[in-house]
Amino acid sequence: MAHPVFAPLAGASLLALALPAAAQDHWHHAPAQPAQPAQPDPHAGHAMPAMDHSQDHGDPHGATTSPLGRWPMTRDASGTSWQPDLSRHGGLHWNRSEWSFMSHAQINLVHDWQNGLRGDDKTFVSGMIMGSARRDFADGSTLNLRAMLSPDPLMGKEGFPLLLAAGETADGVTPLVDRQHPHELVMELSASYSRRLTDNDSVFAYIGLPGEPAFGPPAFMHRMSAMDSPEAPITHHWLDSTHIVFGVATLGWVHDGFKLESSAFRGREPDQDRYDIESPELDSWSVRASWNPSPAWSLQASWADVSAPEQLEPDEDETKWSASAIHTRRFGMAGWHSTTLAWGRKTNDHGESKDAWLLEGAISPDDRWTLFARAERIETDELVPGVGGGHGDLHTVSKASIGAVRDWRIAPNVRVGLGALYSLNQVPAPLEPLYGGDPDAGMIFARIKVQ
Repeated sequence: MAHPVFAPLAGASLLALALPAAAQDHWHHAPAQPAQPAQPDPHAGHAMPAMDHSQDHGDPHGATTSPLGRWPMTRDASGTSWQPDLSRHGGLHWNRSEWSFMSHAQINLVHDWQNGLRGDDKTFVSGMIMGSARRDFADGSTLNLRAMLSPDPLMGKEGFPLLLAAGETADGVTPLVDRQHPHELVMELSASYSRRLTDNDSVFAYIGLPGEPAFGPPAFMHRMSAMDSPEAPITHHWLDSTHIVFGVATLGWVHDGFKLESSAFRGREPDQDRYDIESPELDSWSVRASWNPSPAWSLQASWADVSAPEQLEPDEDETKWSASAIHTRRFGMAGWHSTTLAWGRKTNDHGESKDAWLLEGAISPDDRWTLFARAERIETDELVPGVGGGHGDLHTVSKASIGAVRDWRIAPNVRVGLGALYSLNQVPAPLEPLYGGDPDAGMIFARIKVQ
């Protein structure tokens, strides 16, 4: 029987903040046991405080298993992507009748300054609020509904200054250059359905409006190696720019630590109206193979044929490749470190290819301090606006960033933090007159996390 839980899903995160649910922070050493069918809850209709199932792999409500299969939920990242099983998963969890709910939020207040002749400064708010509702059935299948919202549109259509970044538009006429575009108000509205075939095999379907197709590593704000930094990577449009598309349908098959999936999706990136829901049109497709050979590793390789991704170049398609490796370990009572190495390639209709490389990492010795760093190198033709959608000559540029954040726990489920980062950009000789040499940049930020 359908349950009237669908309507408030978009506000599930905000509702969670008012519920007496306790934070749940999972660490897993081995794959979870198959989730058992959900049993009737004797406290149906009452919010239940979540319990810590860090070592309990057989929770009757499937709280420690993924909604897409029998692996631990710590393996799930953005969309249907994977990360290492040893990744950290925090959230507010509670049950109501036959449904289980999860929610978390992170909001950043950032002051950003980018130096040099093309620099700028700005204070803005970014982050995300996410909620999900899940129901497990007696036949081994699971339905999961997920919503994710962002305050990014409040920063304005031009986003925030970020040297060497380019992509999308603020006015539908000129491209954004040396700026990072804001994300959509609605980052995800998705539903998934999975069915366990055997103890080792499962199949799943995922649809989203918007959602994330099967391409690339987890989106940067969901990677443990990147999520503590408010700075978007300049490799974003090579690796994970498809994490918000208005229309996606994915089918996948999983056998133990191996997953093969394919998506049909809308290739066009979101337009400059960050508050709307755009019409779905499944004109592009992708395929991704993922492999978690051990709890500490997650590998993926993916390919996509993308139809007219850029609004300013409606007649130009792209072929994209991506490969990545993520390594995550924990140490001590609460310490962890995570590293991501990724490569991406974009090839246009004229056979011109542009590569991007990323290496980033984060380490947290306890629940107070987190240190993070990133190095990137891209081949880009978007930094010198010219004819043909604002593209100019091809240049290789690079960037390195390092930062830290200090958190304080002010309530069982709430932490506030203060952080800062410093970046150094490197441009080739032809671009030095435009940028004033190799400009540096920085950010200071305050944040609140509810999980």
